[in-house]
Amino acid sequence: MTKNSIHFEISERKVLLRLFDILFIGAALYGVETLFAFDYFTIVGHWESTVVLSVYIWGFGTVFELYDLKKSSRIETVFPSIILTASVSVLVFLLTPYFTPVLPSNRLQILYFYLAILGALVVWRIVYITFISSPRFYKRVLLIGETSTIENIVEAFKAADPNYSIIGFVNCKGGSKDSVSYKGLPEFAPEKIETIVATEGISEIVIATYNSEVITPDIYAHLLRLLEQGFPIREYTQVYEDMTYRVPVQYVGKDFYKYFPFSRSNTNTFYLSYKRLMDVVLSCLGLLSSLFFLPIIFLGNILGNRGTLFYKQERVGQHGKVFTIFKFRTMVKNAEENGAAWAQKNDARVTRFGAFLRATRIDEIPQFINILKGEMSFIGPRPERPVFVKELSKVIPFYQTRHVIKPGLTGWSQVNARYGSSIDDSLVKLQYDLYYIKHRSFLLDINISLKTFSTVIFFRGQ
Repeated sequence: MTKNSIHFEISERKVLLRLFDILFIGAALYGVETLFAFDYFTIVGHWESTVVLSVYIWGFGTVFELYDLKKSSRIETVFPSIILTASVSVLVFLLTPYFTPVLPSNRLQILYFYLAILGALVVWRIVYITFISSPRFYKRVLLIGETSTIENIVEAFKAADPNYSIIGFVNCKGGSKDSVSYKGLPEFAPEKIETIVATEGISEIVIATYNSEVITPDIYAHLLRLLEQGFPIREYTQVYEDMTYRVPVQYVGKDFYKYFPFSRSNTNTFYLSYKRLMDVVLSCLGLLSSLFFLPIIFLGNILGNRGTLFYKQERVGQHGKVFTIFKFRTMVKNAEENGAAWAQKNDARVTRFGAFLRATRIDEIPQFINILKGEMSFIGPRPERPVFVKELSKVIPFYQTRHVIKPGLTGWSQVNARYGSSIDDSLVKLQYDLYYIKHRSFLLDINISLKTFSTVIFFRGQ
């Protein structure tokens, strides 16, 4: 076999982006310090300020989606994130003199400081797009699977990571005459697997089949020889989960127990106690802060919604227990006089003021009451209405599994998926919910909290 080409995995690219953001910024600030009369921020001997600046850049960069790999692959999409991250980071850095240097007497140094950070981020991201995100670093993959699933798999991988290049597939049902037409994706003969791996620079093989028994003995022999040579061969659901941060429940069959080794945090007393403490603290802070703009919401509701300020609905919580959820009204009065219906994008039942409340997530504030009562948590799967749970449980496998933990005000599916307005949308959200249940941890909770700020800032709530 020929030597595989270089490829950076998703996690490696994210680390690379964060690391070189700081290295380029450090180099730029050192250059400014050397070339100009700049002494506000000095690299050598002042590591505390460097650490604080790094935390600000990484923190606000996460909020403003500077480390979103899809955005980072194009300068026109990542440039606004660079502007926001640099601007807010510098502003907060200047406003926290307890942790940072005292403001300089020469205010021109502040401009140097800002331009150095902004310029460093722009230069590094151009370098990243030109080299790291170029086709030469794409991961070249060969699929072995059933023709009926090839198109869905290719689309899922392409959406998750543009650098994951599937160059062809092998039909694991050797004797089948089924064919697939997918935008010129070539089909290779089973006996040429090893040749294709060598000549096409394949990085890994992905097995994409519901049933491993359909793989012919001939293909199995080729795979075994490659495995003995140390070549990476992975199973589709594992790759799917690693790339999309979702559990592909539609491809999980009778061996479901292999896919759901739920996080130990679900039963970890320290984690659960800490999470409950944070729920109570955040709920109290949220309810207290809401008192300042409650009069505005009350007035807006009278003029825009013309109904009761608070709205109640039954939702399904942990272990399937039904509870009453509280929200600020966002729809017209008697919006469901004809029965329960899916909420849609640009739903005619949502008022203009209600659309604002939804976009900013302000309508969810009363749910802090549910959190204080212990019916919900700050982070978890969104609670659904009993009528929809009953309907979705019939058509989506493992849907009830999302009730293993408490529902949340925000969650992994809320910050990654669009509003659930159909069964297909609910399937995607379930995949994210199960991923959270499976990988629940302090770090994932922090990640969700930061992404929630992004959702609010960019008005993505629905």
